[in-house]
Amino acid sequence: MDNNKDITDVVQDKKLTPQELAAKLDAELDEFIGGLERKAYTEGWPEDRWEEEMEKHPFFMTKAPEPGEELSPLMEGIQQLKYDENENTPEDLAIAYKDDGNFNFKCKKYRRAIIAYTEGLKKKCKDDEINAQLYNNRSASNFFLENYRSSLNDCLAALKLKEDYPKALNRAAECLFHLNKFDECIEYCDKIIARNADDKAITVLRSKATTAKKVADRDKRRLQAAGKKEEMQGLKLLETVRNRNIKFKSKDSAALKLSDLEPQFPDAVRSRVHIDENGKLVWPVIFMYPEYKLTDFIQAFHEDEIFENMLCEVFAEHPEWDHEKKYVPVNLRIYFEDENARMHNIPTTWTLGKALTHSKYILQGGTPGFMILVSGSDAEKLYIKK
Repeated sequence: MDNNKDITDVVQDKKLTPQELAAKLDAELDEFIGGLERKAYTEGWPEDRWEEEMEKHPFFMTKAPEPGEELSPLMEGIQQLKYDENENTPEDLAIAYKDDGNFNFKCKKYRRAIIAYTEGLKKKCKDDEINAQLYNNRSASNFFLENYRSSLNDCLAALKLKEDYPKALNRAAECLFHLNKFDECIEYCDKIIARNADDKAITVLRSKATTAKKVADRDKRRLQAAGKKEEMQGLKLLETVRNRNIKFKSKDSAALKLSDLEPQFPDAVRSRVHIDENGKLVWPVIFMYPEYKLTDFIQAFHEDEIFENMLCEVFAEHPEWDHEKKYVPVNLRIYFEDENARMHNIPTTWTLGKALTHSKYILQGGTPGFMILVSGSDAEKLYIKK
């Protein structure tokens, strides 16, 4: 078909009717299209990944991009336009970050919301209203994360910019309650109720804070009373120990402290010496068996109890390690070492109290210790020789 001819020329040359001309043009168009080179369309979304591609589009995505995630060119361009400091004022940027924070907050992504609100505050816009909202919204995010101290600090920052800020006032009162600052919580509740007497939630909060304050005050009084009682018991214990004339390593009995009576042996940590109802001392005691490198812990050894009775109790049954069954009370001898590592034997008929007041006995770590050996055994001879 000659492109230089118009429709009139064709009609005149060929003397075709309009219907014939239309049919001829349709045929020529079909012939032209059929002669075009066939190519696959590559600019659209692949059929197997159209949902994935749609998710990258800002208008269709159902979730915000993850931090560090590669952005689509369109998304990246929109973000650059949105956060470009050359194209936006500090106020515009603060609002943009506030909107991002609000979106994440609605999605319950409170940590991301906090990051967005913080970025908005960094822009240092001059609008106190916007900054107060950023502080208040960040406070809400911290509150849901149970970061009550940080939430309270943001409430206070918002109230400095906007004194009569109902949301910040209410949340500050809630934070103070969770931080057990009941007096301040009640004070804030009173401020809110003075402005709005119909605020039922704050009225309930004030009631809870008042009740909690009473309980806390009662517990504090009990602790103080218990502390005084424990202090008096401690002083009485020190006085009783001093009156026994027990010697402590490098300690002046007058300077004796409760810490000097704290057991150092692991099993005895919770078994400090104490006074019974008759004013007598009851000690935690360690029996050591050098022959087998083993120990026994006696949790309560009364100072008036004789060693023979305690040995009978400890060896009421033969221990598994006593294969020769030679550790029987009548065969046992009791020793202790003095400061110079010299061995001293004490009769099994002695009481614990008498042993502790031996002129050579030095008490260390609040837990008396004695070595138990079989009389006449090689182990006894060897240990004494050493």
